Amino acid sequence: MKSNKLFLLFLLIPFSLAAQDYLFPVKPGQRNLLAGNFSEIRPNHFHSGIDVKIGGVDGEPILSIADGYVYRVKLSTYGYGNVVYIKHPNGQSSVYAHLRNFSPKIHQYVKQEIYKAEKNEIELFPDAGLIPVKRGEIIGNGGNTGSSGGPHLHFEIRDSLDRAIDPFQFRFREIIDNTAPVLFRVALRPLNLDSRVNGKFQRQEFTPVLEGNRYVLKTPVKISGKVGLEVYAIDRMDDVSNIFGVPVYELLEDQKPAFRIDINHVDFEKGRFFLTHTYQNRFTRLYLHPNNPMQIYQPDTLKSGAIGALPGEKKQLRVLMKDYFGNTKTLEFQVEGEEAPLFLGTQTTGSKRLASLRYEREVMVIEAGPSYFGSVAKVFVNGFEMDLPPAYTADGIRTYLWDMNYGIPDSLDVCTELIYPKVSKKIPFREELFFTNQDLDIQFWENTLLDDLFLRVEKKDYALTINSPSEYLQSNMEVVWKKPNYSGDPKYTHVYFQAANGPKTFVGGTWESEDIRFKTRNFGTFVLDEDRVPPSIQPTRVNSDEIRFVIKDDKSGIQDFEAWVDGKWVLMRYEHKQNLIWSEKLDKQPFKGEVLLKVRDMAGNESRYSTTLK
Repeated sequence: MKSNKLFLLFLLIPFSLAAQDYLFPVKPGQRNLLAGNFSEIRPNHFHSGIDVKIGGVDGEPILSIADGYVYRVKLSTYGYGNVVYIKHPNGQSSVYAHLRNFSPKIHQYVKQEIYKAEKNEIELFPDAGLIPVKRGEIIGNGGNTGSSGGPHLHFEIRDSLDRAIDPFQFRFREIIDNTAPVLFRVALRPLNLDSRVNGKFQRQEFTPVLEGNRYVLKTPVKISGKVGLEVYAIDRMDDVSNIFGVPVYELLEDQKPAFRIDINHVDFEKGRFFLTHTYQNRFTRLYLHPNNPMQIYQPDTLKSGAIGALPGEKKQLRVLMKDYFGNTKTLEFQVEGEEAPLFLGTQTTGSKRLASLRYEREVMVIEAGPSYFGSVAKVFVNGFEMDLPPAYTADGIRTYLWDMNYGIPDSLDVCTELIYPKVSKKIPFREELFFTNQDLDIQFWENTLLDDLFLRVEKKDYALTINSPSEYLQSNMEVVWKKPNYSGDPKYTHVYFQAANGPKTFVGGTWESEDIRFKTRNFGTFVLDEDRVPPSIQPTRVNSDEIRFVIKDDKSGIQDFEAWVDGKWVLMRYEHKQNLIWSEKLDKQPFKGEVLLKVRDMAGNESRYSTTLK
């Protein structure tokens, strides 16, 4: 009943929303072009609004879409940058982000509050009605502030529960689109221990061929057990080269509806589950991943979307990929059920190779080369010894599958060598749990995980690896790295995230005797490193009208900065993309007296600049 009620609710939403008479926030009545749409796949999240082009330059007037009042406003260097939130009489709200500047009355309020707080970045929640706005009133000018990649307006409409809803549902006539989505790749993934794709327990990708208005796979895919379909598709829009997201997917089996995705809203409290909705931020899963609570699926029960076929049974699969304007592309292909084969490819003794391990959620996958000593592996788990025959052999390579829900092996004897898995413990989803061993402590809270986790930890020299960067967390875990083998000065030594291709990103941490404690929302490899070099300060303009500097830090990054003139605090605006800070006065009085600027990096190193204006 839950799924049916939700389905009916979502069907009704567009009709109620369309009744709202909202003004388009940029050049209303004229055609507008977009740089991003609602539901677009962004790094680690769905795009929760639309990005409206403003001609590639700052300054386009941005209008309130309806009467209301400013209930939230933020001045920030990152994220949404300068952003205004307006509450409307119907309980909905609108959001206008990356503004170059606020309108005079909003700007005056923000500047006064900033000088009261003496903070260069601030988030404010004015009382209801303190800053009223009218439909069509200019609330700011479009810009490139925050984490923007170019001048544009990021625009959202949110419901009374503060969930973002697709602005296209309000039938804005300023946006025209007749271009259908584009499909690049298709993948099928085993979902159970007994599942196979073309005989293997392995996610496999396929390249579809475009025939007319549909994509096809020329060859049927053989499957055993339940498998999941994943598609890598984008949408296009008329007259722009940008890449957009596909909001609606429909999966049909033998012409019968099997699964549907409709991304018509984004619940920010569940937004990180986007990471289990997609594969590597690219492929959309057309099946419900375990423990994903986002209400964009129909049906939304366990194993929804999973595809199965009995041995010898053939099924015709069809996927409809739709944008909001109804432009559609279709994928069609066939799957054929088979008994999971025990032997694939050429049965050869092959050459000797070391065994390898990989992990597919709860399944440990072990691959080993040919053996003259038999093929049945021995699994040592919880004091017991168990025989484990190969799930299948392909071209002489034996593949073993072990469900870690039955126990986490201490070691495995695969006839040619002993393997010692690095898996330490199962951390159940939605449970608060404290893990400890000789190398580290980890605190998991109730909302830390996105799914069940099989924890893997490896400590080596100056590096600590926790699982893989391709696995994700919902919120921070807290780690205590016990007695890391590092001889540097703790005052300048912090934790950094080490990317596979080399770059390091500052994480931080606090030393507690010989241990260091830090929080992170990422899995991967962490290292210790020193930063003794303070930020650089280069004055570009210092006079009675303005003080302006270029500030840089090449390692840990800029943490904060503060400026005073004649002992009085001065607001400094920051554009991190240009490493530029500049003053904004509270009044029109000329600067006079001592100018002092302090800049700190994330490691706590501080630089100072001082001069005197006469």
